[in-house]
Amino acid sequence: MADPIRFEILGRSKRGLARLGRVTTPHGTFETPAFMAVGTRATVKGILPPQVAATGTQVVLNNTFHLMLRPGEETVAAMGGAHAFMGWAGPILTDSGGYQAYSLADINDIDDDGVTFKSIVDGSRIRLTPERSIHVQNRIGADIIMAFDDCPPSMDPDSGPTNQSRIRMAARRDAERRRGYDHAGRLRLANERTVRWLERCRQAHQRPDEQALFGIVQGGTDLDARTWSARHVTAIDLPGYAIGGVAVGEPHEEIVRVTRHTAPLLPEDRPRYLMGVGYERDLVAAVLAGIDMFDCVLPTRNGRNAQAFTRAGPVRLRNAAWAEDPGPIEPGCDCPACAPGLHGWTTPDGRPISKSYIRHLFMAGEMLGPILVTLHNLRHFQRLMLDIRRAIAEDDWPAFAREWPLAAGAVPAEVWCAPASGGIPPQG
Repeated sequence: MADPIRFEILGRSKRGLARLGRVTTPHGTFETPAFMAVGTRATVKGILPPQVAATGTQVVLNNTFHLMLRPGEETVAAMGGAHAFMGWAGPILTDSGGYQAYSLADINDIDDDGVTFKSIVDGSRIRLTPERSIHVQNRIGADIIMAFDDCPPSMDPDSGPTNQSRIRMAARRDAERRRGYDHAGRLRLANERTVRWLERCRQAHQRPDEQALFGIVQGGTDLDARTWSARHVTAIDLPGYAIGGVAVGEPHEEIVRVTRHTAPLLPEDRPRYLMGVGYERDLVAAVLAGIDMFDCVLPTRNGRNAQAFTRAGPVRLRNAAWAEDPGPIEPGCDCPACAPGLHGWTTPDGRPISKSYIRHLFMAGEMLGPILVTLHNLRHFQRLMLDIRRAIAEDDWPAFAREWPLAAGAVPAEVWCAPASGGIPPQG
């Protein structure tokens, strides 16, 4: 059987466990550490594929659950697969639908065989099993496909700081059915299901020479549960592995603690993917723990809602303070909004698009506002990854910290000067 992808480690940092790499797929390569743009329904909302590529994005994510509902995997396959369907020539990864089982917990029922959803399109009952998820992903045709997993709440929904109200509702519903919610028991059940379902996914996979199947480690914030999951998931030989169930309501410190514990448990010679993590400080901490791949909706979703990411922190562009501000979103940024001249667009006075104008677009409900801020945010995260890769290649984390103080601020100062042989110092 031919390898569907090839992963090369091109360099390592002497500080932390960061590595510089390249993943080669049937539809091209992407450099790691990599940040994937999320195109849930086979589109990065409002942005043409060449515009997505121009931000520096090399790989995008589609979602199995949503494409199964609309337009259906058979339609995508009939149109030539996801690449031809959405006009994206580069690598694509598909999520399995397992996260939707978590995020839509109040409108689904999970059992040992799979998940039954209430369709968000027409209210009908939809059944998703490991076999069904892999069949849909085989038909969609992504280069990297994810195993269907059971993603539990990372923390007890009623005992810790979480913003996941739907998860609390589901936990209370299930507690009523089962005479109480046992979080440790839920983690054990999810871990055992995830391993069983992974083996079923591997057996159902019909295109192993063309599509790389990644397994997913679960376990919430319980490090022993993470260890158990990593040991059993990686016992199944696969082209890559992911850490799931992170950044689903727990605080930053817990994200870092879980990632630092789990990443070294994954095979050294395979890509390591931290699913759904997107804030800059989380990305930097995860890279230093040895993570290679990331995805998150933050750049696009927040961009559509008038929040721009900058090195100095987020800018809320509906704020009245920007009503007459002639400056760009971020001085020095080379995105189409901040530097239109670099993108073949010359403004009458040669200036960038002003915050005043972008605020007007949002206040007037014009679609150009979300487009411009989405492009800016995508470029912001790709600039971050470029500078992270440069820091690894040159082993110059102090320079990175000067350029990205907020992103680097959450990392203990000793990381910037500690040799790699000492690993990443523990927090706290």
